[in-house]
Amino acid sequence: MRDFTTDLADVARRLDEARGYLRIEESKARLAELETDVARPDLWDDQDNARRVTAEYSNLKSDIDGWDSLRSQIEDLEVLHELARDEDDATQEPEIESGIASVATSLSILEMRSLFTGEHDADDAIVQINAKDGGVDAQDWTEILLRMYSRWAERRGFSLEVEETSEGTEAGLLSAQFTVRGRYAYGLLTSERGMHRLVRISPFDNQGRRQTSFALVQVWPDMAEPDVEINDADIRMEVFRASGAGGQHVNKTSSAVRLIHEPTGVVASSQEERSQLQNREKAMARLRAMIAARLEEERQAEKDRIAGRPAKVGWGSQIRSYVLQPYQMVKDLRTEVESGNVAAVLDGDIDDFMEGFLRWRRAQSETSR
Repeated sequence: MRDFTTDLADVARRLDEARGYLRIEESKARLAELETDVARPDLWDDQDNARRVTAEYSNLKSDIDGWDSLRSQIEDLEVLHELARDEDDATQEPEIESGIASVATSLSILEMRSLFTGEHDADDAIVQINAKDGGVDAQDWTEILLRMYSRWAERRGFSLEVEETSEGTEAGLLSAQFTVRGRYAYGLLTSERGMHRLVRISPFDNQGRRQTSFALVQVWPDMAEPDVEINDADIRMEVFRASGAGGQHVNKTSSAVRLIHEPTGVVASSQEERSQLQNREKAMARLRAMIAARLEEERQAEKDRIAGRPAKVGWGSQIRSYVLQPYQMVKDLRTEVESGNVAAVLDGDIDDFMEGFLRWRRAQSETSR
């Protein structure tokens, strides 16, 4: 009978570590508080608050139930292992081995959670893509990236709401703004912040020459109640007609709203509501979240400068190259993660790049301490 003692001790150790980064004890206390809120008959009088409460309740319960389930599985495997060894029953080896492998796989998925160390990593994400150098090819590249993130969100079971798109001069998009809703959407999409470079034979060049084009991806957490004051005099409002599918309707009047914060150039839009007032309120909430996040980043950058820490790859930096010609390769320039399957990446298979970035970010943080 094979001895699985070391394997069982390893998964038990990993589960104990998960207790820490999942904050199981704190989560249980918070869940008890939320159970009272969820049971309130007037909960849905404030729908935004109700959604936040029920989402937090669901997430915490999922964490606790998942951890408890893994603990029970390990305990069962330990009992089975002890009985099998006492009776020298080798027929139990396959079941024990497959059970340990299953628990280890679940723990590997869970351990990704330990990489989310940012205050807002669990939040939804506001994303903007803007065409940069490359003319029509850059505008086409912007539209390709929007599709890539849409397919990625679909793969993960996240929702993606497009707030605004600006059509390109001949093809593609000059810009796109959207919100991705799902647990850890912001934490995952921080990996995408920066300049994305595409190299290919241009479909818009009659001579079939190779073209390099760029698109800038910016990402902010969609904070529920950002603590930031904005002077109304600093905001310029533009109204326009909603474009795209628009759910069950498309506005026929200029009810969509775009808000521009003049001091920073930050732009927030909303077109999903029927009235201009409702769209202005949504755009204003997004603008507050985006400016609050920007201020936090600036404060952190100043702390890092004072501490002598190296600057992180951020706004406007080239982070990833997508090469279609003369060879096929997608490579992240920070983490060295790469893939030769460009078609799969552009179809939303970018989780390896995201995980690679999160591990790289943690290593950078540990090195700079």
